[in-house]
Amino acid sequence: MRDAPARKAPGGENAHGNARLHGARRASAAVIRSALAAAALLLILTADAAGQAQAPAGDAPAAQQPASSDPVAVPEPSEQAKAYYRSGNVVWVIDTAWTLIMPALLLWTGLSARMRDWARVAGRKWFFVVAIYWVLFTIVMTAIDLPRTYYESFIRQHAYGLSNQTLGKWASDQLASLGVTLVIGALFLWVPYLLLAKSPRRWWIYTAGLAVPFIILIVLVQPVWIDPLFNRFGPMQDKVLEAQILALADRAGIEGGRVFEVAKSEDTRTLNAYVNGFGSTKRIVLWDTILKALDRKQLLVVMGHEMGHYVLDHIWKLIGVLAVTIFLLLYAVHRLAASLINRFSGRFGFTSLADVASLPLILLLFTAVSLVTDPVTLATQRYFEHEADRFALEITHDNHAGATAFVIMQQENLAVPRPGWVYIWFRMSHPPVGERIDFFNSYRPWDSGQPLVYGNRFK
Repeated sequence: MRDAPARKAPGGENAHGNARLHGARRASAAVIRSALAAAALLLILTADAAGQAQAPAGDAPAAQQPASSDPVAVPEPSEQAKAYYRSGNVVWVIDTAWTLIMPALLLWTGLSARMRDWARVAGRKWFFVVAIYWVLFTIVMTAIDLPRTYYESFIRQHAYGLSNQTLGKWASDQLASLGVTLVIGALFLWVPYLLLAKSPRRWWIYTAGLAVPFIILIVLVQPVWIDPLFNRFGPMQDKVLEAQILALADRAGIEGGRVFEVAKSEDTRTLNAYVNGFGSTKRIVLWDTILKALDRKQLLVVMGHEMGHYVLDHIWKLIGVLAVTIFLLLYAVHRLAASLINRFSGRFGFTSLADVASLPLILLLFTAVSLVTDPVTLATQRYFEHEADRFALEITHDNHAGATAFVIMQQENLAVPRPGWVYIWFRMSHPPVGERIDFFNSYRPWDSGQPLVYGNRFK
C-alpha cells in the first residue's frame, strides 16, 4: 500500500464505471463469504451449546452445604442458563455481522460523505466540521441501532429474569451513554484526523501512542465523572464488612482505598464487584446485588480477587496489551484502507483517509481485524483473572468460601460452567466458572508447606 492519499482510477468515467461493476461483484462475493463464515461459526457455537444441553436438565437441586474441607461440586447449568447461552451465541454472531454491515452501508450508500458535506456547511472551520460530523454519525448510528439495543439490553434481559430495570431508567441510561459518547468523540476525534492530514505515512504510529494517555485518562475519570451518571454510589451500609474489606486491603498493600456500595439492583439482578481508578480516584466498589447474595466470607474472597488485580498491576499491564493491540489494528487499517479507497472512492465519496467521511471505513476495518486479535487479548485477560483468583486464595486461604461464591454467581448470572472452545476464544474475558470452582477447590499450597506465589506482597 502507498502512504500517499489514494487517487482515482485512471481512464475517465468508463474505467471508473467498470471498476464499480467489478468492485460490486467482488463486494457481493465478499458478503457471501462472510455470511457463510458467520453461518459456520454459528453452527459451531450452537453445537457447543448442544453439548451443554446433554447435561441433566433442570436446576441443580438444593443440597446441604458441604464442610469447609470438602470440595464444592460444580452445578449443572439450569435449562434457563443453557437457553441464555444458546441464544447469546446467536446474538453474538448477529452483533458481529451488524458491526460490519452498518459502517459498510454508510460507505456504500454515500451517506457518510453526505453527512460530511452537511458538517462542512454547518461548521465551516475544520475542527467544527469534525465535531459536527461525529454528532451526526453517532445520532444516525444510534437511531438505526435502537431496536437491536432495546431488544438485547432490555427485552432479552427481562425475558431471562436478569433485569428489573424500568423502561424509564433504561431510556435515561441510553441518553446518558449517548451524551458521554458525543462529548468524548467531539473532544478527541480531531486528533487522529489531524495526524492523518499532517503525517499520512505515520499517523497510525502516533495515534496508537496517544491512545495510551487517552486510556489512562478514561480510567482516571470514569469512577468520578462517568459511572455516577448511571447509578448511585454511596458508602457501605454494613460497617463491619467495610472494616473487614479495608483490613484486607491494608494486608494487600492497598492504601487510601475507599469502599462504595452502588445501587445496581435498580438495573440488574446479576452480581459484580470491582476495584478501579488509581491515585485519588482509586475505589473498591460492590454492587448491592452481590452484597445480598453472598455472605461475608464469600465477599472477602471476591474482594481479594479484585484487590489482586490492583496489586498485580493488571490495569497497567492490560493498558500495555491494549496499546500493542491498537498499534497492530491501526497498522492493518493503514495498510488496507488505501486500496479500498482507490477502488471505491467514487462510491464512498472521498479520496483520502484524512477525510472525516472515512470514519465508517476505519471502524469497519478496525472491527474486522479485531476478530483476529480478540482471541489473544481475551486469553491475556483470562490469565490475569486466573492470577487474581490465586491472589484471593493466598490472602484468604478460604477455598470453600471462594468456590461457593462462584457457584452462587454461576446460578445468579445464568452462566454455563463449561462452554465450548469457540465461546471461550471469542467471547470470554474470564475463565469458565467451572474451571474457577475447580481451582478454588484444588489450590492449597499451604497444606503441603509450599511457598505462596504472592506471599511476599502481603503485610
